Amino acid sequence: MLRIGLTGGIGSGKSTVAKIFEVLGIPVYYADDAARRLMNEDENLKQQIIHHFGSDAYVDGKLNRSHLAKMVFDDKEKLALLNSLTHPAVMHDSEEWMKAQNAPYTLREAALIFESGINKYLDYVIGVSSPESQRIQRTINRDSVTSEQVLARMKNQWDEDVKMQLCDFIIYNDEEQLVMPQVLALHKKFSEL
Repeated sequence: MLRIGLTGGIGSGKSTVAKIFEVLGIPVYYADDAARRLMNEDENLKQQIIHHFGSDAYVDGKLNRSHLAKMVFDDKEKLALLNSLTHPAVMHDSEEWMKAQNAPYTLREAALIFESGINKYLDYVIGVSSPESQRIQRTINRDSVTSEQVLARMKNQWDEDVKMQLCDFIIYNDEEQLVMPQVLALHKKFSEL
Protein backbone atom coordinates (compact mmCIF):
# COMPACT_ATOMS: atom_id res chain seq x y z
CA MET A 1 0.00 0.00 0.00
CA LEU A 2 1.27 3.45 -0.91
CA ARG A 3 1.82 5.97 1.87
CA ILE A 4 1.13 9.51 0.73
CA GLY A 5 1.80 12.65 2.74
CA LEU A 6 -0.39 15.73 2.43
CA THR A 7 1.04 19.02 3.63
CA GLY A 8 0.76 22.77 3.29
CA GLY A 9 1.00 25.91 5.33
CA ILE A 10 -1.65 27.24 7.67
CA GLY A 11 -4.84 28.10 5.77
CA SER A 12 -3.69 26.38 2.56
CA GLY A 13 -6.71 24.08 2.48
CA LYS A 14 -4.97 20.78 3.17
CA SER A 15 -7.80 19.58 5.44
CA THR A 16 -10.34 20.38 2.70
CA VAL A 17 -8.26 18.43 0.19
CA ALA A 18 -7.99 15.54 2.68
CA LYS A 19 -11.79 15.46 3.03
CA ILE A 20 -12.13 15.13 -0.76
CA PHE A 21 -9.79 12.11 -0.69
CA GLU A 22 -11.90 10.65 2.13
CA VAL A 23 -15.04 11.02 0.00
CA LEU A 24 -13.18 8.98 -2.64
CA GLY A 25 -12.74 6.21 -0.05
CA ILE A 26 -9.14 6.92 0.92
CA PRO A 27 -8.30 6.65 4.63
CA VAL A 28 -6.74 9.83 6.04
CA TYR A 29 -4.63 10.06 9.18
CA TYR A 30 -4.84 13.57 10.66
CA ALA A 31 -1.53 14.03 12.49
CA ASP A 32 -2.53 17.15 14.45
CA ASP A 33 -5.66 15.45 15.79
CA ALA A 34 -3.62 12.38 16.67
CA ALA A 35 -1.01 14.50 18.48
CA ARG A 36 -3.73 16.12 20.62
CA ARG A 37 -5.20 12.69 21.41
CA LEU A 38 -1.83 11.14 22.21
CA MET A 39 -0.82 14.03 24.49
CA ASN A 40 -3.85 13.07 26.59
CA GLU A 41 -3.73 9.26 26.26
CA ASP A 42 -0.08 8.18 25.88
CA GLU A 43 1.25 7.91 29.46
CA ASN A 44 4.90 7.95 28.38
CA LEU A 45 4.38 11.10 26.33
CA LYS A 46 2.46 12.75 29.18
CA GLN A 47 5.31 12.06 31.59
CA GLN A 48 7.86 13.50 29.15
CA ILE A 49 5.77 16.66 28.71
CA ILE A 50 5.40 17.05 32.49
CA HIS A 51 9.14 16.50 32.93
CA HIS A 52 10.06 19.22 30.42
CA PHE A 53 7.16 21.67 30.82
CA GLY A 54 6.10 21.21 34.44
CA SER A 55 3.06 19.79 36.20
CA ASP A 56 0.95 22.77 35.02
CA ALA A 57 1.03 21.21 31.55
CA TYR A 58 -1.87 19.01 32.74
CA VAL A 59 -4.95 19.81 34.78
CA ASP A 60 -6.97 16.88 36.14
CA GLY A 61 -5.04 14.56 33.83
CA LYS A 62 -5.91 16.52 30.69
CA LEU A 63 -3.49 18.57 28.62
CA ASN A 64 -3.57 22.25 29.53
CA ARG A 65 -3.32 23.43 25.93
CA SER A 66 -3.46 27.15 26.66
CA HIS A 67 -0.65 26.89 29.23
CA LEU A 68 1.53 24.83 26.88
CA ALA A 69 0.78 27.10 23.92
CA LYS A 70 1.90 30.16 25.92
CA MET A 71 5.15 28.41 26.80
CA VAL A 72 6.08 27.42 23.23
CA PHE A 73 4.49 30.16 21.12
CA ASP A 74 7.36 32.64 21.13
CA ASP A 75 10.12 30.19 22.06
CA LYS A 76 11.39 28.21 19.07
CA GLU A 77 13.56 25.99 21.27
CA LYS A 78 10.62 24.97 23.47
CA LEU A 79 8.45 24.44 20.40
CA ALA A 80 11.17 22.24 18.88
CA LEU A 81 11.39 20.31 22.16
CA LEU A 82 7.63 19.74 22.26
CA ASN A 83 7.68 18.59 18.64
CA SER A 84 10.61 16.25 19.36
CA LEU A 85 8.53 14.64 22.11
CA THR A 86 5.27 14.31 20.15
CA HIS A 87 6.58 13.35 16.68
CA PRO A 88 7.85 9.86 17.64
CA ALA A 89 4.55 9.03 19.35
CA VAL A 90 2.56 10.27 16.35
CA MET A 91 4.88 8.42 13.96
CA HIS A 92 4.37 5.14 15.81
CA ASP A 93 0.60 5.70 16.01
CA SER A 94 0.37 6.51 12.29
CA GLU A 95 2.39 3.40 11.36
CA GLU A 96 0.01 1.19 13.34
CA TRP A 97 -2.98 2.97 11.81
CA MET A 98 -1.65 2.60 8.24
CA LYS A 99 -1.05 -1.15 8.73
CA ALA A 100 -4.71 -1.58 9.67
CA GLN A 101 -6.06 0.11 6.52
CA ASN A 102 -7.32 -1.68 3.44
CA ALA A 103 -7.07 0.71 0.51
CA PRO A 104 -4.81 1.25 -2.52
CA TYR A 105 -3.13 4.06 -0.56
CA THR A 106 -3.44 6.09 2.61
CA LEU A 107 -2.93 9.79 3.29
CA ARG A 108 -1.10 11.30 6.24
CA GLU A 109 -2.26 14.92 6.61
CA ALA A 110 0.25 17.01 8.54
CA ALA A 111 1.67 20.51 8.44
CA LEU A 112 5.15 19.35 9.50
CA ILE A 113 5.91 16.43 7.18
CA PHE A 114 9.32 17.71 6.09
CA GLU A 115 10.16 19.51 9.32
CA SER A 116 9.66 16.29 11.32
CA GLY A 117 11.43 14.04 8.80
CA ILE A 118 8.32 11.91 8.31
CA ASN A 119 8.66 12.34 4.54
CA LYS A 120 11.39 9.65 4.66
CA TYR A 121 8.70 7.08 5.53
CA LEU A 122 6.30 8.11 2.77
CA ASP A 123 6.21 7.16 -0.91
CA TYR A 124 5.08 10.58 -2.12
CA VAL A 125 4.16 13.96 -0.68
CA ILE A 126 1.40 16.21 -2.00
CA GLY A 127 1.62 19.90 -1.21
CA VAL A 128 -1.41 22.17 -1.08
CA SER A 129 -0.41 25.65 -2.21
CA SER A 130 -2.30 28.90 -1.74
CA PRO A 131 -1.35 32.57 -1.99
CA GLU A 132 -0.45 34.06 1.39
CA SER A 133 -3.32 36.58 1.32
CA GLN A 134 -5.87 33.77 0.89
CA ARG A 135 -4.20 31.67 3.59
CA ILE A 136 -4.39 34.59 6.01
CA GLN A 137 -8.05 35.30 5.25
CA ARG A 138 -9.06 31.62 5.54
CA THR A 139 -7.33 31.33 8.92
CA ILE A 140 -8.94 34.55 10.19
CA ASN A 141 -12.36 33.20 9.17
CA ARG A 142 -11.74 29.69 10.54
CA ASP A 143 -10.08 30.56 13.86
CA SER A 144 -11.54 34.02 14.61
CA VAL A 145 -8.06 35.52 14.98
CA THR A 146 -6.40 38.68 13.73
CA SER A 147 -4.11 38.90 10.72
CA GLU A 148 -1.24 39.66 13.11
CA GLN A 149 -1.89 36.39 14.95
CA VAL A 150 -1.94 34.47 11.67
CA LEU A 151 1.31 36.09 10.54
CA ALA A 152 2.89 35.16 13.90
CA ARG A 153 1.87 31.52 13.34
CA MET A 154 3.21 31.63 9.77
CA LYS A 155 6.51 32.91 11.10
CA ASN A 156 6.90 29.58 12.94
CA GLN A 157 6.39 27.56 9.73
CA TRP A 158 8.68 26.89 6.83
CA ASP A 159 8.35 29.19 3.84
CA GLU A 160 5.61 27.85 1.56
CA ASP A 161 7.79 28.06 -1.59
CA VAL A 162 10.53 25.99 0.04
CA LYS A 163 8.03 23.37 1.21
CA MET A 164 6.33 23.12 -2.19
CA GLN A 165 9.68 22.56 -3.93
CA LEU A 166 10.15 19.45 -1.80
CA CYS A 167 6.74 17.99 -2.70
CA ASP A 168 6.27 15.38 -5.42
CA PHE A 169 2.88 16.80 -6.43
CA ILE A 170 1.18 20.16 -5.83
CA ILE A 171 -2.51 20.95 -5.63
CA TYR A 172 -3.17 24.63 -6.25
CA ASN A 173 -5.93 26.00 -4.04
CA ASP A 174 -5.80 29.55 -5.35
CA GLU A 175 -9.45 30.17 -6.29
CA GLU A 176 -8.38 30.22 -9.95
CA GLN A 177 -7.94 26.49 -10.49
CA LEU A 178 -10.55 23.95 -9.47
CA VAL A 179 -9.30 21.67 -6.71
CA MET A 180 -11.53 18.67 -7.48
CA PRO A 181 -10.00 17.80 -10.90
CA GLN A 182 -6.52 18.02 -9.39
CA VAL A 183 -7.49 15.62 -6.58
CA LEU A 184 -9.21 13.24 -9.02
CA ALA A 185 -6.12 13.14 -11.26
CA LEU A 186 -3.88 12.25 -8.32
CA HIS A 187 -6.40 9.70 -7.03
CA LYS A 188 -6.37 8.00 -10.43
CA LYS A 189 -2.56 8.01 -10.54
CA PHE A 190 -2.15 6.58 -7.02
CA SER A 191 -4.89 3.98 -7.52
CA GLU A 192 -3.08 2.68 -10.61
CA LEU A 193 0.38 2.43 -9.01
